[in-house]
Amino acid sequence: MDFTLTSDQSALLGALDRLVAPFESKPIDFHGFALVGSDFERALIEGEYFDLARIPELGALTAAMVVERLAWLPYTAEIALSMLLRPHLPGDWPRPLGIVENGRPGRFVASARTLVLIDGDDIRLARVTADEVEPVDSLFAYPMGRLKRRPPATMLSSQDAANARKWIRIALANEATGLMQAALASAVEHLSVRKQFGRPLGAFQALRHRMAECAVLAGGVRWLALKAAATADDGDAALAALHAQDSATRIVYDLHQMLGAMGMTLEHPLHLWTYRLKALLSELGGRGGQSVAVAEHGFADV
Repeated sequence: MDFTLTSDQSALLGALDRLVAPFESKPIDFHGFALVGSDFERALIEGEYFDLARIPELGALTAAMVVERLAWLPYTAEIALSMLLRPHLPGDWPRPLGIVENGRPGRFVASARTLVLIDGDDIRLARVTADEVEPVDSLFAYPMGRLKRRPPATMLSSQDAANARKWIRIALANEATGLMQAALASAVEHLSVRKQFGRPLGAFQALRHRMAECAVLAGGVRWLALKAAATADDGDAALAALHAQDSATRIVYDLHQMLGAMGMTLEHPLHLWTYRLKALLSELGGRGGQSVAVAEHGFADV
């Protein structure tokens, strides 16, 4: 596939880079888990970035690129579901969105205005108010929340539910792409300046090989995620989500090990990306769920 940017895409991504420039670094005095980007989320709303997928000249592929770019930031906000899932939901549902899967706490649930309630094969949509949800303390680098009581919900048809799952997978894969790339960049910076035996850690061949393997995995996730956004194919979406969750497991382990003790601190920003990846690992049934989906959609005619 040809992913050469159009002039509209190049201009938009350039404007996005300028918009998020003040949010590229973690505040020095922040030593927590979830660094919430309320300010840049407001800027995205004002710039109408959340409606990119509805613009014919831009579409879901451009929205996927924006999701990837924003996931690079140490700050987090509810971006991926709003940009990639919300345009494909039947009806008009307000953002932010959150997912409650089989009753478990989920990302952004405490601040959501629309919840995607997944119970086995069934998916329902519900508008929620602040008194129906509550935040949950978590080690994940997302603001986590849970339902206090189940609100009235609209059941999706089997076709709409399948479509929603597809776009949740595409959103997951593209967000994971940005998180992996940012985590890799953070680790590369550390290995370039941290010295041992008088040499930068990145000069040691064993570490270079492992970093190269991580970069290859992350690159594969990126192209599969972008392809899925471009084709909107169920099999492409399942394969992208599977590769994202599978690769994230390896990449998170390797990067934290290569950073040593610094990778276990809250002073270094690595956890702001890797702990978000950890939260994505179990969504939609995790790797087992994606493997089943790949078998169903990718090999249905075999």
